[in-house]
Amino acid sequence: MSPTPQIQPEAGQLLWQDCVDLLAQELPEQQFNTWIKPLNAQVADDCSKVTVFVANRFKLDWLRAQYSKRLGALLEQVSGRPVELELAITPREAPVRTTLAPKPAPRAHAEDSEPAEGDKANGAPRNRINTALTFDTLVEGTANRMARAAAMHVAHTPGHLYNPLFIYGGVGLGKTHLMHAIGNRLLQDKPGAKVLYIHAEQFVTDVVKAYQRKTFDEFKERYHSLDLLLIDDVQFFANKERTQEEFFNAFEALLAKKSHIVMTSDTYPKGLTDIHERLISRFDSGLTVAIEPPELEMRVAILINKAQQEGSEMPEEVAFFVAKNVRSNVRELEGALRKVLAYARFNQKEVSIQLARDALRDLLSIQNRQISVENIQKTVADYYKIKVADMYSKKRPASIARPRQIAMYLAKELTQKSLPEIGEMFGGRDHTTVLHAVRKIAAERQQMTDLNQQLHVLEQTLKG
Repeated sequence: MSPTPQIQPEAGQLLWQDCVDLLAQELPEQQFNTWIKPLNAQVADDCSKVTVFVANRFKLDWLRAQYSKRLGALLEQVSGRPVELELAITPREAPVRTTLAPKPAPRAHAEDSEPAEGDKANGAPRNRINTALTFDTLVEGTANRMARAAAMHVAHTPGHLYNPLFIYGGVGLGKTHLMHAIGNRLLQDKPGAKVLYIHAEQFVTDVVKAYQRKTFDEFKERYHSLDLLLIDDVQFFANKERTQEEFFNAFEALLAKKSHIVMTSDTYPKGLTDIHERLISRFDSGLTVAIEPPELEMRVAILINKAQQEGSEMPEEVAFFVAKNVRSNVRELEGALRKVLAYARFNQKEVSIQLARDALRDLLSIQNRQISVENIQKTVADYYKIKVADMYSKKRPASIARPRQIAMYLAKELTQKSLPEIGEMFGGRDHTTVLHAVRKIAAERQQMTDLNQQLHVLEQTLKG
């Protein structure tokens, strides 16, 4: 049995803080701010017990039902040993204790959302632009190079080319970061510009309120007078007739006065469902660009840069290890980084590959269990309606060769197998054949919208 690590005086504070930081990455911001951020904690000197204080019985019952299990698991994950979690109502005269109010976790690449306009009294900017999300803090790579170039063009010369700019891609890839970067750059050049960042759900809420209160004049004054409208996740307009009508009117009004519109979505315009054709044609009338999952080198750069922002150093070999195992998006990549840094800080160890392996053992276990070359072959064969046996055969018609190349590409992207190992599992093919397939599909993905969408569906299916 390994000796119990010696607990330092500040370890209790670090334990609770690191737990809260990790939970901030998992929960929607509104949930985190409502239920977790107000909590205070008392940590035993040996970190064997954490008592969390809540304001009243209702909140205690809700916290126990919704979050206590996850809080307990995170506390044990960070500390590396069992931790007793107790929930208690804050006494009227609280005992003297060391408490630590959770700090909001940094969100440099995540799909951030700002406070509602009603929070202006608390210092939230009227335009809801996050000043931390700039072009300088965005790591550039092949996956986002075209989108970044288009965004910079819009920021410098709004109202001209690429209007509207439509950016699409999966969650956590930096779409929102790009929009805030455009807003920040325009406000830097033109401080008096009327800029607004808003999530599509907030636009829906504003339409409903205007309808209920009969305040459409104020609604139109707000939206139709903008110089730059940045609107996130327009897929949320689906099946909302009045919202789509009002957005169409705002869209037309802004274009008529040469204001710029930037939108994001989880799919390309023609892939949107339950949205009027006239809106989709407007979405597709400017420039549509995709942001892909970041390639390995870009993921490594993000990890190293983000670690430096957190005041830590991440050795390059550790960054490569983490980057190879977290492939889906930047948000998950940053979550993995925080787990590694929290684990190292609490256990007072240097960041190493073995430490990263220990900190991410749950994530690695899930990935190893879910994604295999065999699973990829079966999923791709089902999707393209061919036989799994065709993956290993020597047949070369396009209806078979193409899915086979796609499966090879996914095997390289989603597993730890080497090129020779992948070739062996595709009927004993040479590693150069696999390399050719990987490069071919990767290049075509950048150019062919349909192929990119097919690969996105396959990746999401394989990741569960």
